[in-house]
Amino acid sequence: MGALAIMVVAFIGYILAYQLYGRFIGKKIFQLSNAAKVPAVELEDGIDYVPTKKEVIFGHHFTSIAGTGPIVGPAIGVIWGWVPAMIWIFVGTIMMGAVHDFGALVISMRNQGKSIAEYTSKYVNSRTKFLFFVIVFLELWIVIAIFGLVIAVVFAMFPQAVFPVWLEIPIAVILGYMVYKKGMGVMGWSIIAVIVMYITVVLGYWIPIKLPTIAGIPPTGVWTIILLIYAFIASVLPVTTLLQPRDFINSHQLVIALALLVLGVLFSTFSGQLHVVAPAVQASPAKAPSMWPFLFITIACGAISGFHSLVSSGTSSKQVRYEEDALFVGYGSMTMEGVLATLVIVAVAAGIGMGYTPKGGETLTGMAAWTTHYASWAAAKGLGSKITAFVVGSANMIQVIGIPHGIALVIMGVFVASFAGTTLDTATRIQRYVIAELTSDIKLNFLSGRYAATFIAVGSALWLAFATGASGKGALTLWPMFGAVNQTLAALALIIITVYLKYKGGAKWLVSGIPAIFMSVMTIWAVVVNQTTFLHKHNALLTVINICILIVALWIVVEGIAKFFSIGGEAAGEPEAASS
Repeated sequence: MGALAIMVVAFIGYILAYQLYGRFIGKKIFQLSNAAKVPAVELEDGIDYVPTKKEVIFGHHFTSIAGTGPIVGPAIGVIWGWVPAMIWIFVGTIMMGAVHDFGALVISMRNQGKSIAEYTSKYVNSRTKFLFFVIVFLELWIVIAIFGLVIAVVFAMFPQAVFPVWLEIPIAVILGYMVYKKGMGVMGWSIIAVIVMYITVVLGYWIPIKLPTIAGIPPTGVWTIILLIYAFIASVLPVTTLLQPRDFINSHQLVIALALLVLGVLFSTFSGQLHVVAPAVQASPAKAPSMWPFLFITIACGAISGFHSLVSSGTSSKQVRYEEDALFVGYGSMTMEGVLATLVIVAVAAGIGMGYTPKGGETLTGMAAWTTHYASWAAAKGLGSKITAFVVGSANMIQVIGIPHGIALVIMGVFVASFAGTTLDTATRIQRYVIAELTSDIKLNFLSGRYAATFIAVGSALWLAFATGASGKGALTLWPMFGAVNQTLAALALIIITVYLKYKGGAKWLVSGIPAIFMSVMTIWAVVVNQTTFLHKHNALLTVINICILIVALWIVVEGIAKFFSIGGEAAGEPEAASS
């Protein structure tokens, strides 16, 4: 199958899935109603709880759940072949990921916008809630620390992206001021903002910015400090000041990037330059772990990701103004992420074959280009390697429509860095909510305030980032276990959704129950395999943390199953209070 056929078939499938399966779940399973009270209206405070148009909240939600996830995951998962990668992305998106994101969003909206860890107490028990907090805190702790590094790495690889990425912040603040303070139309002004931003992209091509080593701290460490300071500021500001307008700009940027990629695929195919050069199936790549279960752990965003449940039940549930909008925001955003992941597969499976220049080598094309980049698991798994495969492959296709290759590289570099920035400040804000909920529960109210909780979130991430030295790469110590932790969270979120639907009676629970079983098996399998690897390498830190995660995961699964079977088959309504 050619690249164009892969794209077209997948896109038609996503549209049909949203219109048929998504609407069925919204109407028949969750029974959405605009007459229902939503926390954005009921608890409106102008800071976190802000009723928002669905198009705007879609932009926030999508850019927050996406980040670099649907890029780096597929860019390495393709090493097992583009066919298994595409099957997992497509089926995972419509049957698992979208149900997971949508379900977490709806349940949070029906529980005052509380996080999934908090409402676990209501649907299972208080023990499970605190165990869930452990997984959630660890996930966000790593995400905040690692995404500061991700953006730093992008800046190092593409210094032309630095200027436009930072200029997007004042542009977004001005957009927010004009829309929310002056009452201007959001669509018109956001288009102006995007035009201005792309002017900065062109300027960035001519103004590359590289940081020197400062006070013995290398550029990656300096950028990590700057970015975490930014994350603190961004996460305590009202969502209308920076978060919403920036994410709305990024949603336009997404549309532009996707349009450029689609046009690139079309023009490259019709000109005879684009061919799939990746193998259809490669069951045993050099030094790679087994496809089962690690394909389902490696490709998370773009199929299903536990982090999404934190965004759904963290920031988005506090901003959706009508319950029926949840379908567009929750299910729709995940479907769009599947679209992006599909285009990433096309870029790394076909686009890279149009031209790839390894360090110090000659430019390679066709199968040689792909084989060189994906020579082994070790060669392909690095962060820079994943981003390079996507950016180079995309730029190759985009330049066919007349955009200079250098400008195309900057466009895609800004695209990656902007989305990573959105994930960074959203994760920080969610971690603040989590810390505030936890400290309130244990009566440490002085730590639950906006600034105190954010300081803990950023301070702990800063400690992790610099735990191994001045480079800011400390989070990489825990990175080998992140995929399994993230997908374990997805499995646990699906279990909570399943218990919630069991309370509603009938067979509604099957839409999340079957995915919950699949993800529980895959992720616990992966955690066990990781445990043997960490023991073999005598890595005491990862061994201890991983075994704790395994115990917590198994405990929550058992508690969830016990609660599920304790609910009567004809149950209706919801539990009134948590059991202990």
